[in-house]
Amino acid sequence: MLGSVWAKSIRDRWSAVVIAGVGVGLLLWMAMAVYTQIDTSFYYELPAAFLETAGISAEVGGVGGIAYGAMYNLMGAMALAGVAISIGASTIAGEERNGTLDLLLANPRSRTAVAVSKLGSMVSLVVLGGVLYLAAALLVPTVVGVDITGIHVAALMVHLAANALLWGLLAFAVGGWTGNRGAAVGVAAGAMVTSWLATSFLPLIADLADVAKAFPWYWFNGSQPELNGIGWGHLVLQVGACVALASVGVVGVRRRDLRGASTATSLLDRLRANPRTQALVERMAGSARVSGITAKTMSDHQALLSVIVAIVFYMSLLVVPMFNLLPDSIGEVFGNLPEGLIAAIGGVDMSTPSGWIQGELLASVFPIAAITLFASMGSRALAGEEENHSMELLLASPISRRRVLRDKAAAMVAFAVVLAVGTSIGLGVGVLIAGFDLPITGVVSAAVLGSLLGLVFGGVALLIGAATGRVKVAVFGAAGLGLVAYFVDSFFPLAAFFEPFAVLSPFHYFLSSDPLVNGMHWGHAGILVATFAVLVAAAVPLFERRDLRG
Repeated sequence: MLGSVWAKSIRDRWSAVVIAGVGVGLLLWMAMAVYTQIDTSFYYELPAAFLETAGISAEVGGVGGIAYGAMYNLMGAMALAGVAISIGASTIAGEERNGTLDLLLANPRSRTAVAVSKLGSMVSLVVLGGVLYLAAALLVPTVVGVDITGIHVAALMVHLAANALLWGLLAFAVGGWTGNRGAAVGVAAGAMVTSWLATSFLPLIADLADVAKAFPWYWFNGSQPELNGIGWGHLVLQVGACVALASVGVVGVRRRDLRGASTATSLLDRLRANPRTQALVERMAGSARVSGITAKTMSDHQALLSVIVAIVFYMSLLVVPMFNLLPDSIGEVFGNLPEGLIAAIGGVDMSTPSGWIQGELLASVFPIAAITLFASMGSRALAGEEENHSMELLLASPISRRRVLRDKAAAMVAFAVVLAVGTSIGLGVGVLIAGFDLPITGVVSAAVLGSLLGLVFGGVALLIGAATGRVKVAVFGAAGLGLVAYFVDSFFPLAAFFEPFAVLSPFHYFLSSDPLVNGMHWGHAGILVATFAVLVAAAVPLFERRDLRG
């Protein structure tokens, strides 16, 4: 067993940080590779509202300034903040919900010591994310030949990491006082998005420009650290808010009556206790000892799901209407791109509304979000239980390994439905705002196919976890295969010899049928569903025959 709460918390949460760092780094590489081949001056002819919401500074010129602004000031900042919120919400409230906090406090450790150790792990993970972002920000320009002289990359990452930590600590504070992980995620994510919107749009209104300075997101990029270096005044505000929120959270943990595993009675338990409904509930849910595996798995990943759905939803509202702000020459710009670069952005015609949505959202942000969610679920479904030493307790109940695996897979399917619904609503509202003539069936089809794509790589992580019992191997195996599959789908069609093999990539069955315009391709959906089913079925004998690690 690990010797400290800090080390245990690091081990449980590091994979999400690494996936976010690597994913944003890959997006930065694609963005810079494309921008080096086009005239980016049109960006600075766009309305101020576009530049503000996209995180692009009109004063930081060149390819590097635009790429850093788009990838880090908005997408990267939200990704790391989302991970931090997930960590913060699970720090205390998650332990209570899982019924493990009382076991943890049964050791000779005070509540304060446990809370401080958890906070230390959160700070360490956010710093790790900032370091990964910084490494990508320095490496990518060297690879693609972009001059970033005069851009203070390290200063930007310091402010970005402090911003992420602030929102994670807000979730920790809410969870510390309420013990409710859902409330912690909702308050923190809602406050983050509100702060971003206020910082983006209030400066456009003369009478309200100063009001924006009161919002934490302004402390992140209001001083333009990539241009001016560290804004010490804003950094002091960020650090001060972090210290205040951490203190509030610790006080809440110390003063509140914590909920133990046995104090909360669910609706299902109440129905079981009623003689009139007991028989029906037992038939629907199974035995009292094992019926909660699917629900427990969903509960464990609820925070990450909430953050990802919120990010995809709000990114949809932002990205889709942006097409109407682009200059009329955008078609000529993208038409002159080399085939390889068009393939790198999804092989779509971004001069059309459907192509814009696919290139800017569906071919990049959505797959990364979906794969992050399901790779995390799949890797921890079995391997996580082993590493946490909870698998032997679970299997001590009269339940088969096959049943455990089946219920874990059912939780992933349920999350795929939630992700598809949330994405459909966000895309649908964005399309309505932009006034695009795209069928609602196409919007839903794209969301469903994207969720099924993520589910496939979740199945890969589940299979690797069943075979090895190692979370790290499962996470990196699924993420690595996802990267390979993306490049196979993008670049194999460019060569006549390799083109027939593009169908081997799950990405081929996501957007190749242009679902936004043509609606659902049932054959492609069937292949993705069948692939997930085969992966789950293949995991069964591997899990049943292997000696599990105690």
